[in-house]
Amino acid sequence: MKRDLLLLLAFWLGLVPFPGSAQMGMMHDGMSMRRHQFVMANGLDTRYATKQNPLKGTADNIAAGKKLYEQNCAACHGKTGAGDGEAGKGLNPRPANVAASSKMPIASDGYLFWTIAEGGIPIGTAMPPFKSTLKENDVWKIILYMRNL
Repeated sequence: MKRDLLLLLAFWLGLVPFPGSAQMGMMHDGMSMRRHQFVMANGLDTRYATKQNPLKGTADNIAAGKKLYEQNCAACHGKTGAGDGEAGKGLNPRPANVAASSKMPIASDGYLFWTIAEGGIPIGTAMPPFKSTLKENDVWKIILYMRNL
């Protein structure tokens, strides 16, 4: 009885997805289950844990972030960030719904920066790391844009 109540509470709080709600590594809300579980088990890489976006959410920064997102992210994550881009359709797990997951409580600035910078390397997915190809301010602009999807 106690175990059933704890399981029901975990479902209600969204800590455990309902059976059938997870597909190809995704939680019911579109966030990467692998990434979420990795951070819950290991914590966020200390190089990223306290990072905060130094850029203001101005129209110019968001527009620049949109352009960078379209060039680097949309092929897999989709034009609207729903995880439905053509290049991501054959991936397992499927790309995350960044429009939703970028607004979740776990998605701190540091978490999102780590996600983009390190890509899928820490969690064994196909997402490429962007730490060598994007400037730090470009990553921050993409994050500003994703939070506005």
